[in-house]
Amino acid sequence: MSNFNRVPDFNQMLKVLERQIPDRDVLFELFMNNDVYEWAIGGKLPAGRLNHSRAMARAFAVLGYDYATAWGSGFHFPGKPRAGGAQTYSLNEAPVIIDRASFDAYPWPRAQDFDYSSLWDIMPDLPGGMKLMVMGPGGVLENAVKLVGYDNLCYMLYDDEALLADIFEKIGSGLVAHYKLSASYDSVGMLMANDDWGFKSQTMISVEAMRKYVFPWHKEIVNIAHKLGKPALLHSCGNFSQIVDDLYNMGFDARHSYEDNIMPVEDAYGLFAGNMAVLGGMDLDFLLRAPTWELKARARQLLARGRERGGYALGSGNSIPKFCPLEKYLAMISVIDED
Repeated sequence: MSNFNRVPDFNQMLKVLERQIPDRDVLFELFMNNDVYEWAIGGKLPAGRLNHSRAMARAFAVLGYDYATAWGSGFHFPGKPRAGGAQTYSLNEAPVIIDRASFDAYPWPRAQDFDYSSLWDIMPDLPGGMKLMVMGPGGVLENAVKLVGYDNLCYMLYDDEALLADIFEKIGSGLVAHYKLSASYDSVGMLMANDDWGFKSQTMISVEAMRKYVFPWHKEIVNIAHKLGKPALLHSCGNFSQIVDDLYNMGFDARHSYEDNIMPVEDAYGLFAGNMAVLGGMDLDFLLRAPTWELKARARQLLARGRERGGYALGSGNSIPKFCPLEKYLAMISVIDED
């Protein structure tokens, strides 16, 4: 039983993703932070993928969610460590692929070589009707930027497009395999394609290049999910005004990540209504700065729209970072299920 007197019921999340009106309010976060999880479970998160996933499921249930975020396995694209372990860093930092020779020498990982068994082993430990949301180890464009460097990637679009195409093929096919393996488990209810695509004003590379090298892989991820009966969600930061039709064409069931200075979630809800569910959207700056009464008022207004039209789950515009006071996050989610 959660703090909100509810048992996880993934069917309520499915109703949101199907743009229906759920039987009760639904919450969504990409992820929170260890302080939030440990507050929810009353102790430290354990080590080991399976034990960690069990604790995460308990934390999400206590906080009122119908799913828990998981990563499926240790599959990832290795890169160089950030200088000093910094949490903020340059997108040009420490590239590992700069030419054909370094591409050939890179130890490209295969998803099938990683252990996904925790997605099976956790089944008896999922509370109530909870399912997992499996994320990727970054997305198609994010991993390309990590391995090549942002400036180098932009130059490569013109100087060595054949090499860049091969890089995107390796990354894209690897992520497709990761999601296909993850979606095969009954514990997994939905897939999250997490891939930041833009800045405040535009996409990170041209829309034409996105359509050529990035979007086809995401469409394949969506197709894999749908073939296995699982919804596919998109988390992507940045300005999306030029790619709305592409979002529809890729077939995502829902979109996440909203900023007031790009497009307030209220406007996005009107834009996407009937085509994609809208998840979260409480601007992080607003969440941090607004007085509690104003934060709760906006949360109530967002929920009221969802109760009338469906296809909405309450949450932040991005995630709950460590610098977000716990009381502000708890104030936002405390308004669910109010009469």
